[in-house]
Amino acid sequence: MNDTPLPADLAGVESPLAQDGFACLHAPTTRALLQPYGLADWAGFAASWNRLGLDRYMADGGRYRRRRHATYTVSAEAIERKKHQPHYQSRDYNELNGGIERWFRPVESTIGTHPALLAVLRLMRRLVTDLTPPDRRPDAWHVEIHQFRIEARAGEPGEPTPEGLHRDGVDWVLVLMVQRENVASGETTIHDLHRRPVGHFTLTDPLDAALVDDNRVYHGVTAVRPIDAARPAWRDVLVVTFRHQ
Repeated sequence: MNDTPLPADLAGVESPLAQDGFACLHAPTTRALLQPYGLADWAGFAASWNRLGLDRYMADGGRYRRRRHATYTVSAEAIERKKHQPHYQSRDYNELNGGIERWFRPVESTIGTHPALLAVLRLMRRLVTDLTPPDRRPDAWHVEIHQFRIEARAGEPGEPTPEGLHRDGVDWVLVLMVQRENVASGETTIHDLHRRPVGHFTLTDPLDAALVDDNRVYHGVTAVRPIDAARPAWRDVLVVTFRHQ
């Protein structure tokens, strides 16, 4: 998988990530960065969020989260999907749902090789490789992708991060907005390792994105609530994590 020359916007992403440990990208910037890597059929990709399975591992008893999951090995030469496996986080990183193997429905095969997803993985590999010191760069990254839908109902807000302010126990995290439908709030907050607030923003439009250096900052997202209680309401995101093999 050869590197492709990227727009000048790349420096505008890498600079805040290197300096602050996080960056917020507006949709036009994200799209411009992804297009050289083959972004296509965004509508077909986004439609797959209508086919997620209920997350039955919520220790808070909530039934507001739907998801699918997949793992990959990503290197300069190839993107290879791994055999389906559970998602695991220690309780050090996820006090609510950590400490157990959680088996979610696999990402559909057509979505697992979709050009939009492959563009995301190629771009992320380029970014995180650039930002990792040469002596710490792995030959290949372990990558997990999560399709999330957080549903909100009258009197029952949806929690994008029910574990609260947290780190994921990886090296890098991308949160990519897919769609918001009839929801308010969902503000992303960033805190340093002393849990002092250092940034906040709200992903609103498809392809708005947050990039996080998980070794340097905590992140969380406030609950979402329906604007019109009589209509369905949800927040769809793609979360991609990269860590050393």
